[in-house]
Amino acid sequence: MTLVVALVGPTATGKSDLGLALAHALGGEIVNADAMQLYRGMDIGTAKLTVDERQGVPHHLLDVLDVREDASVADYQARARSALDAIAARGNRAIAVGGSGLYVRALLDHMEFPGTDEDLRARLEARVEAEGARALHAELAAADPVAADGIGPRNARRIVRALEVIELTGRPYSASLPQHVYEVPAVQLGLDCDRAVLDERITARVERMWSRGLVAEVEHLREHGLGRTASRAVGYAEVLTMLRGELTADETRAAIAAGTRRLARKQMGWFGRDPRVHWLDARDPDLVAKAESLVAAADAGELGLATDDPAPRRSLGS
Repeated sequence: MTLVVALVGPTATGKSDLGLALAHALGGEIVNADAMQLYRGMDIGTAKLTVDERQGVPHHLLDVLDVREDASVADYQARARSALDAIAARGNRAIAVGGSGLYVRALLDHMEFPGTDEDLRARLEARVEAEGARALHAELAAADPVAADGIGPRNARRIVRALEVIELTGRPYSASLPQHVYEVPAVQLGLDCDRAVLDERITARVERMWSRGLVAEVEHLREHGLGRTASRAVGYAEVLTMLRGELTADETRAAIAAGTRRLARKQMGWFGRDPRVHWLDARDPDLVAKAESLVAAADAGELGLATDDPAPRRSLGS
């Protein structure tokens, strides 16, 4: 089976551009692995490539959800793996691009999806409203320290899901999380760069989004009703707060940049724990050639774990 190429790493490092370059070089098609780019109409705030910017390269798993829906990792896995099968049947290379770590893992690794209980989830969500997410995070930490360590105390949705799974299965939530073992053969390339440089890129990206009409995009989506997941996305949540009169425009841009920086650190923490990711400097003038060389080495079976790679992961603080 031809290896899937997965481009991962923090936001604003240039994954989309590298994905296009590799698609042209390898005869590839792009499979989106960014949770927010699944949504129709969430374009500017997610840095989604326009049709023209896709340069004729087929893109899959973009614009497949209404903003009123909640994204599901299980649904994504089924859709994305179906796309992989179709791409392989056409004799093309699948290139997964995105920074949503759980979605990348669901695409590539064995991952179980325990059932749900709407009544139980509703009770847990009511407790979040009444007690706060931190209180339930403390409860999760007592029941499953491994899961709590990987889920931030403000991530109410994942805290609720973890507690729901624990109660339904009687097992730690972390037991259902994927291991670093491929179910779909792949080579993962990570993009990273100096922290100060990344912060500058993030600030510039926020300014571009603002000038391209982010506020108008959010206003339009709000008229149609934003679901829980979409309304909490970085960029969209802050603009919604501004539209309620709680932030000025300058404060909103600053809040979006700060939220994006936090997201980048979180993404780096997630992908940095995966020893299979081969890291590249996003500023390297020979980036595309080096990425192609890594793919060729992986295809030939010559590429070991990233811990053996001559260009191992570098910290965002480097």
